[in-house]
Amino acid sequence: MCTLQIEEEAHLLHICGSRSPSPRPRSGDLSLFDICWDDVLIPKVAKYLSLKDLFNLRCCSRVAQRFAEASLEIRAELHLSGNNSKNIEIAFKVLARCCHRLEVLHLACCKWLKDDLLLPLLKQNKQRLRAVNLNECVNITALSLQPIIVECKELRVLKLAKCQWLTTGAVDALTLHQSNLVEFDISHCGAIGERCLIIFFRKLNKLTILSLANTPSVTDQVLIQIGNYCKDLEHINLIGCAAISDYGVRLLTTNCKQLRSLMVQRCPKVTERVLFPLRTHIHIDRTYPSAWQFRRFVQAREV
Repeated sequence: MCTLQIEEEAHLLHICGSRSPSPRPRSGDLSLFDICWDDVLIPKVAKYLSLKDLFNLRCCSRVAQRFAEASLEIRAELHLSGNNSKNIEIAFKVLARCCHRLEVLHLACCKWLKDDLLLPLLKQNKQRLRAVNLNECVNITALSLQPIIVECKELRVLKLAKCQWLTTGAVDALTLHQSNLVEFDISHCGAIGERCLIIFFRKLNKLTILSLANTPSVTDQVLIQIGNYCKDLEHINLIGCAAISDYGVRLLTTNCKQLRSLMVQRCPKVTERVLFPLRTHIHIDRTYPSAWQFRRFVQAREV
């Protein structure tokens, strides 16, 4: 049996006597934020909170503010499409400062969005962004597109429908820096020329979804290039492309073996002569012809 010397026992008593026992915490002294943030609260709880929840929580206290901003820092997706509420610009500045790991950015139809608001957010998240939706963002310019084109190396989805500020120069830059896009939307973009599109689609051989609706410069020659180089294309929107004809659609559908849907409403030069054989394996948005139209089509083919 081990025994202590008198001097050792006195020394231990002195140490114990000099330390007051720690009081047991009362229940009122603990809060939600005492739970480990990195291991529990942020990965297990914060992911279920919406942006509105986080901003409401942010107003409660300084600790809640820090927690909300720490949660925003690792947020992977930001969906604000169509949000034009009163104080959205102030909230967006907070997001631009706090969000550092965004991979998906949806800002379609944000009328308030301008270059000076968007550029800081892009600067913080350019390394990870995979999908950017700027459809109908009419108050930004090609300046905001520059970091997306040049520095977002992981970009796979880009939507720029009804962006009249999209120029031929911007598309030329896309041709040089973004060859891995799988989804691309430039519907209603009238400033882009035919030659620019022809060169562009020679580089985008990984496209699976493409929307060119109501783009005047889309011609049969553009469709031929798409068919030659975008072999994995599955869905294409050509609504309102009045310059295309049966010739371009036939070559496109012949070369794109994976094509599953073809949208050609309001394309007057595209007829059932090319669409009818496709209806067995491709979804076509144009309604099936009536019995009378079908008989006329058969008779025309026989002639």
